Amino acid sequence: MFSRAAVVASCVGFILIGALQALYGPSIPAFRDEFGLSPSTAGLGLSAHFVGGVAGVLVFDRLFGHADPASRIGNRKLLGGSYLLMAVGAAGFALAPTWPAALAMALVAGLGFGGIDYGLNQLFAVGFGRRSTAMLNILNAHFGIGAILGPALIGLVGAERYTAVFLGFAALTLPLLLCLAGVRDEAPPRTAGGENDPQDDAADARRARARSRSLATVLGAFVLLYVLHVGIEAGVGGWEPTHLETVGYGATAAASATSVYWLMMTVGRFLVAPLALRWPARSIIVVSCAGMTACLLLAAVPALAPYAYAGVGLFIAPIFPTGLPWLNDAAPRARRAGALVIAASMVGGVAAGPALGKAIELSGIRSVPLILAAVSAICLATTGWLIRATATRPADTDPRSATAGRPPLGDLGDLGDRVGEKP
Repeated sequence: MFSRAAVVASCVGFILIGALQALYGPSIPAFRDEFGLSPSTAGLGLSAHFVGGVAGVLVFDRLFGHADPASRIGNRKLLGGSYLLMAVGAAGFALAPTWPAALAMALVAGLGFGGIDYGLNQLFAVGFGRRSTAMLNILNAHFGIGAILGPALIGLVGAERYTAVFLGFAALTLPLLLCLAGVRDEAPPRTAGGENDPQDDAADARRARARSRSLATVLGAFVLLYVLHVGIEAGVGGWEPTHLETVGYGATAAASATSVYWLMMTVGRFLVAPLALRWPARSIIVVSCAGMTACLLLAAVPALAPYAYAGVGLFIAPIFPTGLPWLNDAAPRARRAGALVIAASMVGGVAAGPALGKAIELSGIRSVPLILAAVSAICLATTGWLIRATATRPADTDPRSATAGRPPLGDLGDLGDRVGEKP
């Protein structure tokens, strides 16, 4: 019974972080009126949030896996501290008397956001055995629900009442602290894979260096995949309305099509969950990248563009959550690999706007889908390389063997058994 409550609470937590990220944009008109800001200055709220998110992932990962046991924080403290930071930051943002104070509070909220994003993704990635990929897709689908509900709520009450929305958001976060009792306050044991035996001979040392170079290359490929696919995600969400209006669609139709794109991302994660029990992560991701590339190419045809963008949302949906278990299997000794790619995904979201904007300046708005298709083709090529590079790892050949050989992470590691997975 408690295990089900813990899973539900985790999904609610992801709804809240999805909503928080999506609240800043629709509230920009109110920021400008209240503080007398330019559009670019008002947009710094979301930037501060993302900077805090990246810092939150890296800082909490550092504390979570500290070499000194006395300096480590465990699962319960990680999530509890993150929820508190997000609640305090959201409330402080709503009540800030000046824009610099508001930006500081957005940074604090982002720290909590990053800790929750990192903590729950890592727990779900190793805590459900062969169901981890499916459960990660379900968890991240709830992020999409929040991202849809946040702007809808601002639209319902009006941007001028953003303070009440942020305060309500902070209040909804606090009850989640009561759902942490079943998460053991204990960090996972550190692997010894990174320690060198002083008695290794020269040949062993050379082999170790070769393995290290191979691991670094694999991690670099995962980071590239995450940066680029999140850049595509943000790029479509930001530029689809402008592209559709440029090729002849009305403003209402363009906005509606963009909403459908975000909706399809959420639907896609729910749909892929049962498939993840049958197919390995690498197969799901390569199909996703191929479908994403094809749909972006079709989006260059004006008559097909709205439907093609919806297809992009459907295909891109599984990549983020499905890649984490594959990463854990491909690099089981790289303890900070998950934190690295999650942080990289946030950087990709931040960098997508200016990078794509510069490319559009050079080639025109009609080229948006073709530019994104080229980036998607790089994602596809990277996935193909990763499949070859990790093909010798038996853990990734069968979805039933995902996370095999690794210890469970706290009591959440048993949730899969408690909610229906047989040991």
